[in-house]
Amino acid sequence: MSLFSKFFKTSNTKPSSKEKKINEQPVVLSLDDLFVNNFINKGGKFLYCISQKEAVQTFKRILLENNWSSVSCINNELKEICMITDTEVALSNSQYPYFSTCEHLVADTGNIMISSNQIGEMKLGELNNNFIVMANTSQIVKNMGEGLTGIKSNCKNKIPTNICDIKNYTLDNTKDNFLNYGMSNSKNLYLILVEDL
Repeated sequence: MSLFSKFFKTSNTKPSSKEKKINEQPVVLSLDDLFVNNFINKGGKFLYCISQKEAVQTFKRILLENNWSSVSCINNELKEICMITDTEVALSNSQYPYFSTCEHLVADTGNIMISSNQIGEMKLGELNNNFIVMANTSQIVKNMGEGLTGIKSNCKNKIPTNICDIKNYTLDNTKDNFLNYGMSNSKNLYLILVEDL
C-alpha cells in the first residue's frame, strides 16, 4: 500500500508557492492586442494590413467573398477606394453594406466609436446590417473616456454629434432588451485595420 501511496503522492503533487505566484499574475496585453482580443470575442471579423495598398486589396476580397457589388458610403476618401476597386457607391444607406471610417477603437471593450463624421445624422439601426470599417492602429484608445477626449482634441473647431459605438458584431437580437429597443447596434462587421505607427 505504501508503494501506491508514494506513487499517487508524486503524481498529485501540489504546485509550489513560486508556481502559484506565477500562475496568479494577471496577463497584461498591449492596447492593440486587448482590442483585437475583445473585438474577435464579440464576433467581429478582423483583417490586419501593413499598407494602404494591402487594405484596398482586402476591401476588394471582402466584396468578392460576399458577392457585394455596391456599398453605401459618405466619406470622400473611401469613395476613391470604391473607384479604384470598381465598386458602385449606392445612394441608399439601408440596402447596401455600409463602408465607413471610425472615430476610435476602444480596447477595453472591443467597441468601435463612430459619430456624425461617419454616419451623418442617421441612426445605426437605419443603416445596413453589414458594415466594413477601415481604421488605423493610431485610433486605438484604452477606454471610452479616452475616445471622447480624442474626439474633442481632434475636432476642436466642430465637435461631431451622434457619437455612439458599435458593441456587438453578431446579428443576434435575443440580447436586445427594453432599454435598447429599436436602437440595435449589432452589425455584421469587417474591420480593416491599417498599420500607421
